[in-house]
Amino acid sequence: MSMRLLALRLLTVLALLLTSAGSGAASTIGPVSATGSIDGAAFKIEIPANWNGTLVLYSHGYVVPGSANLATDVGDPVTRQYLLSQGFALAGSSYKSTGWAVQDALVDQIALLDHFSATYGKPERTIAWGHSLGGMITAGLVQRHPDRFAGALPMCGVLAGGVGVWNSSLDAEFVFKTLVAPTLQLVNIANPPANLGAAEGALAAAQATPQGRARVALAAAVSDLPGWFSPLLPESAANQFADREQNQFLWDSRVDFPFLFALRAEMEARAGGNPSWNTHVDYGELLERSVNRDEVQALYAAAGLSLDYDLATLAAAPRISADPRAVRYLTRNIVYNGELDDVPVLTMHTTGDGLVLNQDEQAYASIVDDRDLLRQTFVHRAGHCTFTPAETIAAFNSLLARINTHRWPELGPEDLNAAAQGLGPQANVLLLGPTTIVPTAPAFLNFTPTAFPRPFSLEDRHER
Repeated sequence: MSMRLLALRLLTVLALLLTSAGSGAASTIGPVSATGSIDGAAFKIEIPANWNGTLVLYSHGYVVPGSANLATDVGDPVTRQYLLSQGFALAGSSYKSTGWAVQDALVDQIALLDHFSATYGKPERTIAWGHSLGGMITAGLVQRHPDRFAGALPMCGVLAGGVGVWNSSLDAEFVFKTLVAPTLQLVNIANPPANLGAAEGALAAAQATPQGRARVALAAAVSDLPGWFSPLLPESAANQFADREQNQFLWDSRVDFPFLFALRAEMEARAGGNPSWNTHVDYGELLERSVNRDEVQALYAAAGLSLDYDLATLAAAPRISADPRAVRYLTRNIVYNGELDDVPVLTMHTTGDGLVLNQDEQAYASIVDDRDLLRQTFVHRAGHCTFTPAETIAAFNSLLARINTHRWPELGPEDLNAAAQGLGPQANVLLLGPTTIVPTAPAFLNFTPTAFPRPFSLEDRHER
């Protein structure tokens, strides 16, 4: 072989190696631990030395305005260590704003993907995942940019879409205001802290009487609030009505009322008005369909109250109309169209979630066109996003198997529980705080959620 021909072949090999590195064969890139900012949004990137070419893009949940807005690239430290040890790169944006930051997040996460590709080489594939509002953002990223993702894992996600979720919240607000606290503001809230203080005071007073507890239960029922609060306690039996109402009170007082009676104002400021309405809503019909119907009827009877009278009062109360401009904003950011465009999606939700209902999963599944691309899993536990690292990793590996083989693996609860259990005791824990780590067995189960109380799809956009 001539020296010239040998040199040409060596140059060709070198070019191929450089091309391979630029396209994601990043065995020589890691380890990387990088932070920075893109257009006001902080980011975090981690690439292990044994990067396998897959990037996992994490979308975090709601951050209360005024709180620290930190970039996060994974939901918990145990899952982080597992993924890095398996060669996955991690990335996540803080988004450029806090609160109902869906519009910003959908832009900022794609900007982060672009930055990653320009800096470290384009990943061979990217998997999107996230918790809570981040689950909503994950599904939104796949809808808007299906060509950028190989799969998605929305966890405890707001998958009924922005309009439906805030409408259902308005229903709970409306019942509580009409029957318990008539001076509260439901929309266009002028003074959110004062409004929330008044709501919490009225809730505490109502909880002190049988009549008040019955009405608290009715407000919970129209939005299907679960009667299970603590992830460390078993679920109360279906006929333990007093216990279930007490748990609904805990959801309201500790979690939900801040969103209903204060943080709604931040979302409305983004939307340019109120995007929620209850014109033509029949609250008797909502109660009839509710999973909490029997509880409400029993508590009303025990309190000596007329349920029919209160439902008539609700029917006669003045209703709230939406600002069409605000509805359009919340529809864009975001309501789902059901088109997955060959991107497999696996969702995961706890059955006892009182902030984001398990029924959000039903709303999402009801509009998906290609059901072979969607699978949904449920964990029998109270709490919002209260998954163990083992449950999270088991779900992630199931999605990964679908991406790799183009076929879903067995996703029965016995299969998922065995996979989670096999990850060992360090992963089968609930991380409930910096110093609260509770050994917890995996709890996947067969479960079918009831219908979301007040669904809204793109076909309903002209309804008010």
